[in-house]
Amino acid sequence: MHLNDFDFNLPLEQIAQYPLSARHSSRMMVLDRRERVIREDKFSKISRFFSPGDVLVLNDTRVVPARLLGNKETGGKIEILLVRRHEGEEEEWICMAGSSKPLRPGMRLVFGEDLEGTVLAGGDPPFRVVRFHFKSEFTELLNRLGRIPLPPYIRREDGPLDSERYQTVFAANPGAVAAPTAGLHFTDEILNALRRGGVEIRFLTLHVGLGTFLPVRTENIREHRMHGESFCISEETAEAVSLAKREGRRVTAVGTTVTRALEHASDEEGNVRAGEGLTELFITPGFRFRAIDGMMTNFHLPKSTLLMLVSAFGGREFILEAYRRAVEEKFRFFSYGDCMLIQ
Repeated sequence: MHLNDFDFNLPLEQIAQYPLSARHSSRMMVLDRRERVIREDKFSKISRFFSPGDVLVLNDTRVVPARLLGNKETGGKIEILLVRRHEGEEEEWICMAGSSKPLRPGMRLVFGEDLEGTVLAGGDPPFRVVRFHFKSEFTELLNRLGRIPLPPYIRREDGPLDSERYQTVFAANPGAVAAPTAGLHFTDEILNALRRGGVEIRFLTLHVGLGTFLPVRTENIREHRMHGESFCISEETAEAVSLAKREGRRVTAVGTTVTRALEHASDEEGNVRAGEGLTELFITPGFRFRAIDGMMTNFHLPKSTLLMLVSAFGGREFILEAYRRAVEEKFRFFSYGDCMLIQ
């Protein structure tokens, strides 16, 4: 398939720049894949679309303040975005660098009195491996010196509001450079209402990285290669999904990140393997889903790998029709926008 097969027109004013005052107050477009029916509802009413015994899987990654501003040893300004840890070493990270000139191995970077970095060999531009040097706990320094890395389509600097709202209420495991945005709508009250209705709530961790957001630069989408993202699926979650599949109960993924992790770890029958790993799975139309029966997701960028994944699950023409309707009905798009439930 071609890149232009996943394009659509979106007015800039429909790109949400701020979250709504209440997490649960977004609009929700509900898609019935079998009947090809599209209707509008409210996210606050999501529990009505689930039955006792359904399994709902969410991503409990936590966004780290991964945007660091500093200076090179020569005095020039530098901006670093932490992407993921390098080979399991806490003090070494694969980073995306923004500076007037490329970073050279051995270059010293200064981000504050207590945090410096050294550029190591390796990493294809614009990615570089940086070893950090610090005098206290690294996470504490990131929380103090780092900035929330809002996506570029949010055309403003991050602020105190984003520290809370660009984070799910169930975020637990630090490591993401972007939020699993489908989960941003949930509140503790809604999760408890789902539990009272007999829905089994499970979590996995996929640290959202740049692989989700890097643009597709090949006209033939099959030639695109995803940047790897690390994930961890517990024994409890793997068994809950696998048992539901064997018993014919529905499994719904909250977000494309959960979808990729579960599908990467599943066999032909939908049995999910527990464990940690790195997924480079690129889901496009024609992919056979084995682990999930439903998906909740936000509205995604034109020509993005996320739109391709959603099109693979819902059908490209059906999804693009839903997107056209969302534009006409003034839905809010992207990270802080409205959501879609596909069943």
